[in-house]
Amino acid sequence: MQLPAEQIHRLMNRISAAGPIPISGLRNVTLTDNSIVDLRIADGVVIAVDSPGSLAADDDSPDLAGYVVTSAAADAHAHLDKALTVEGNEPAYGDLHHAIQQWQQIATNADYTDYYRRARTAALEMLSNGVTAIRTHCNLNDGPEPFVGLSALARVRDELRPVLDIEIAILPAPWSPTEAIAGAMTAGADIMGGCPHLADDPEAELSRLVELAHQFGVGLDIHADEQLTPAMLSVRSLARHHIARPIPGTVTAGHCVSLGVLDPETLAGVVVELATAGVAVVTLPQTNLYLQGWDHPVATPRGLTAVRALLDAGVTLAAGGDNIRDPFNPVGRADPLETASLLVAAGHLTIEESMAAVTVGGRTAMGLPPAGPFVGGVADLLACRGSSLADVVARGPADRLVLHAGRVVAASTSVRATAAR
Repeated sequence: MQLPAEQIHRLMNRISAAGPIPISGLRNVTLTDNSIVDLRIADGVVIAVDSPGSLAADDDSPDLAGYVVTSAAADAHAHLDKALTVEGNEPAYGDLHHAIQQWQQIATNADYTDYYRRARTAALEMLSNGVTAIRTHCNLNDGPEPFVGLSALARVRDELRPVLDIEIAILPAPWSPTEAIAGAMTAGADIMGGCPHLADDPEAELSRLVELAHQFGVGLDIHADEQLTPAMLSVRSLARHHIARPIPGTVTAGHCVSLGVLDPETLAGVVVELATAGVAVVTLPQTNLYLQGWDHPVATPRGLTAVRALLDAGVTLAAGGDNIRDPFNPVGRADPLETASLLVAAGHLTIEESMAAVTVGGRTAMGLPPAGPFVGGVADLLACRGSSLADVVARGPADRLVLHAGRVVAASTSVRATAAR
């Protein structure tokens, strides 16, 4: 009988040589309710959840006894254009405005090749950790080449299409010309983004972005209220725009830090509006824990959005990794299990709720069909060595198998030894 690790090694060799490997199922996997099952897969979909032993023992259905299977992760808020820029650039170690200033300096020296190399490396690191869908924001650059980052990310998106889904949200600054934003939409962006909370007139900037989303018939995903200021509620304005005149596509707000410092009565009203409008919120624990609270040396606030109130109101809550080793977050492992763990520790969500935010919530925010180990689910799956979901989220094991549309697209194993007797 082959051990799971041996089969993982065989799959690693096969995908390295031939690319994605279709499989007909997974044997003896543990689900999040601790039941052990065989999963049958066809045409990129889970078609049966059977008792152990129902699938033939062959390479087309690897035996993953001792592995927990969930939906693969969907990171609904990444920044592949900024990723991996800490090396060679001493991090500023400061708040949002410090990070913006340092990024502007880095961006002046970044060319197409640099953007492409870093974005592709970061995307594949995310894939190896179990992320099969990414929405990446991409700055509309100042200067003579506003689309240099966008062009590089579009190439990465198209090249990696066989192994993961990448969607690009253009991220203009409040001072970006409207003509340039429109040009980005025709140059390869998939969805409208923006940062109205950084504008001198946030309401006017949000209205501009909403109009552009309507003009191009796309969704809107804004960076919202990324500050500990209760009066800053662009996310509420977004909900009201969407209720009054529905925006095409998905409507999403990332960060929403100010919701975390609202008084309970005001917060209750805002989350009801978000739920009514169908606006998804993406919480970004690592970057917000890092950037927020620098001016509060005592009793430093956590800097997260109101995750519990949002969930209780029925708002779609997703969670993303945001920044990966760049001025906005000098650490970051491109690992959805790290994000889930932080939501437990800093957001006080349950392990199940936290894992749902990086999987189900992310796919819902991106408008993707449900995935997971259930009949009819898209076979975008993540298998991690562990005894239970709690064990997997706690340890973040390196032993993982990643499926995208029923094909093995990433695999990893680890070897550990100690001198203890």
